[in-house]
Amino acid sequence: MPIHMASRRRTTLDRDFPDALIVDVTSRGPEPWVRLSPFWPHGGIPVPGHPGRTSQSVEGVWQALKVFSGEEEDFSKLDITRMKGIKRTVRRLGPPLGHRLDGRLLGYEEARRTIYLPTYHWMLDHRAADLVAELRELAAHRTVVLLDYTTNGDVADLSTPLSHAALVAQRVQEAPHEGANLTTSRRPAGESDGARDALPAIVPE
Repeated sequence: MPIHMASRRRTTLDRDFPDALIVDVTSRGPEPWVRLSPFWPHGGIPVPGHPGRTSQSVEGVWQALKVFSGEEEDFSKLDITRMKGIKRTVRRLGPPLGHRLDGRLLGYEEARRTIYLPTYHWMLDHRAADLVAELRELAAHRTVVLLDYTTNGDVADLSTPLSHAALVAQRVQEAPHEGANLTTSRRPAGESDGARDALPAIVPE
C-alpha cells in the first residue's frame, strides 16, 4: 500500500485518511516513532569527514558542520542529548556560508547529499532498523501516513527543508534485502552516492 506524507500541522488528518495508521516521526512524536526524528540522541553516529568522531544525533552532525559568517563549526552540538538547543540560528550568527567537509565549504544541495543523506541513512540502518521493519510490515496491510513538518522529498528543492519522513518512506519501500546490502556495502559517510539521491514515488499530501 502507498505511504503518504502529511504535515503535522494538518487539521483534517482523520477526515482525509479515515482508515490509515498515522505515525508522527517528528521530535514531538510518541514512542517509539520519535526515535526516527533526526534530533533523537541515539549516540555513536559517525560524523562525515571526521574519522573516530561521533554524534548523539543526526541533527547534531548537520548543525555542527555548518559555518556562518559569525561562527565556524560548533562541535559541541554533537554532544547534545536532550533534543533541544541543537539548532544554530541566522539571527544570532549571521548568514550561513555552507557546511565544511574535508576543509571545503559545501553548498546547500551538496551538503544534503554528502552529509545529511548518508548520516540519516546510517541512523536508519544501524539505530532504527527495527522501526523501519515494523513500518514495512504495517504498510503491507494498511495505509500509513507519516507526519513531518515538511513534505519535501526532493533533495534538489532548496526552497524548503528536506523531509526526513521521505527518507523513512524510502527505506520502508525498499525490499528488506536491499537495506541489508546497503548497510554492509555503504560508501563512507561524506561520499555521495547518486543512486541513493533520487527518492522513490512517495505520495505527499
